[in-house]
Amino acid sequence: MIIRQCNETDIEEIYSIINDAAEAYRGHLEPDCWHEPYMPMDYLRGEIDSGVVFWGYEENGRLIGVMGIQDIQDVTLIRHAYVRTTCRRKGIGGRLIRHLLTLSDRPTMIGTWKAATWAIDFYAKYGFELVTEEEKERLLRKYWSIPERQITTSVVMVDEKCNVERA
Repeated sequence: MIIRQCNETDIEEIYSIINDAAEAYRGHLEPDCWHEPYMPMDYLRGEIDSGVVFWGYEENGRLIGVMGIQDIQDVTLIRHAYVRTTCRRKGIGGRLIRHLLTLSDRPTMIGTWKAATWAIDFYAKYGFELVTEEEKERLLRKYWSIPERQITTSVVMVDEKCNVERA
């Protein structure tokens, strides 16, 4: 097992992992928030072009989990955290997030779907706390480039270095 920075040759695997793992959202997200595929390739490339750096968890020469990190203004965002459906519940996400948290000493934030309670619980295990609704809207508009609809259906979680109002 290794955790390594992904590169251009990994893009098809990143795409595959994200869209496989995102099946967990099916039936939980509002119908207008679900897409087929969940993350189109052009969107993924746009995220990388905007500064999201993916790190991968590789086992036996195959990527089975990915998580992105992005420095925006004065904070670091954890973005697009996914583990293949068949490989969940083996500590892969935990190893990835612990690794990414060593890469920055800036305040760190995570945005996820409000309906993804399992993701919220996961991030809480690593010390992230929900912010108030008002703070969430302010932070999503300041640090993320997402549609207005996604702002209303998301939450933001922050680490102890973030000086913001918690829920």
